[in-house]
Amino acid sequence: MPSGISLASPCVRNCCLDKQDVCIGCGRTVEEIIRWGDADGSEKQQILKAANKRRAEREL
Repeated sequence: MPSGISLASPCVRNCCLDKQDVCIGCGRTVEEIIRWGDADGSEKQQILKAANKRRAEREL
């Protein structure tokens, strides 16, 4: 990802943690939510990928 391009937070304002401390709205872990503000573009992409995977698995 080119520098200077930022990714918007995946927060959907449906913040509620499940028993594994994963947000049921965006699929991020507590650690990922805390880290988001300081993460670079590459790390944000990794967080988004993991969160999307978690949300997809939840929908099964």
